[in-house]
Amino acid sequence: MQRCRGYASSRLSARVSSIEARCCSLLQGRKAFLHWGREMRKRNSLKYLSAMTWLTAPLLLSGCGSALMDPTGEVGQGLKSLIITAFGLMLIVVIPVIVMTILFAWKYRSTNLAAKYTPNWEHSNIIEVFVWAIPAVIILFLAILTWQTSHEYDPHKPIASADETMTIDAISLDWKWLFVYPEQGIATINELALPVDTPVHFRVTSGTVMNSFMIPTLGSQIYAMAGMANDVYLEGSETGTFRGRSTHYSGAGFSEMLFDTHVTSEQDFQTWVDKVKQSPDTMMFPQDYDQVAKPSIAAPIQYFSQVSPNFYEDLIQSYKAGHGGPSHGEHNEAQEPSMPMSAQAAE
Repeated sequence: MQRCRGYASSRLSARVSSIEARCCSLLQGRKAFLHWGREMRKRNSLKYLSAMTWLTAPLLLSGCGSALMDPTGEVGQGLKSLIITAFGLMLIVVIPVIVMTILFAWKYRSTNLAAKYTPNWEHSNIIEVFVWAIPAVIILFLAILTWQTSHEYDPHKPIASADETMTIDAISLDWKWLFVYPEQGIATINELALPVDTPVHFRVTSGTVMNSFMIPTLGSQIYAMAGMANDVYLEGSETGTFRGRSTHYSGAGFSEMLFDTHVTSEQDFQTWVDKVKQSPDTMMFPQDYDQVAKPSIAAPIQYFSQVSPNFYEDLIQSYKAGHGGPSHGEHNEAQEPSMPMSAQAAE
């Protein structure tokens, strides 16, 4: 009787263990199925996201443009050539690294049993030569190229031309650009006009905080600082309208510091000058200037038919004398007048 009870108990225990094993197996199968479902949903989501990215990318990029890659004028074309050359030289290193990364990952994948296994390999003189010599040669070439082009396209260097260089004063304000034409005796707000194939000497300064003047299609940018006389030489080699901008954050209206640069024929430029001279407004320093210098965002285009003589010099001198105007912050009233400080002297 005792033996029968033991036998029945052992069989019951075996059956319970078998049921428990099946339950564990079912639970594991359920977990595996749920995990597979999650992975499939992730893969489907990634596929959907990838497809949406490829479909929307052309739409997102359709409004983008690159003025630096579509330049006009000697300076702009020279900078474009420098960018493309430097980019191509750097690809000599980047492309082989990308290709080798993909090839090595494919060759030494876990399923490739034919791949050579060399755990004790640690050095190769040939590889070291390629790894160090090629980048060193590229860096040397880039250094020479950068040195030459930096001096050739120095923003302070006049552009050699048979035509006489024209002077325009570019003054950064909050948040607009004031352009003074001392030779024509006119001034404008947020509009610029240049004769085609004529070198232009931009004398740049600021009537407020530090800023930066740039017409990307024409070339170099240059910084503008209150009380400092800076300059840049640019030239437009083809007619058209090109957007200029501020490239240094200067406050709330920074994004609206945009202006159109009209590169026109000599005749059209003279017609534009005559149009500006018909304006009833004048730009006399300091009374008219103090009104225009007040902060404004998205300021409309304005014309001024007359400009006080030596406007640019008087503006810079006012900072040296400590009378920068109401919108320029506090200055030292006791500071003695001095000559305008050039960008080269500031450096």
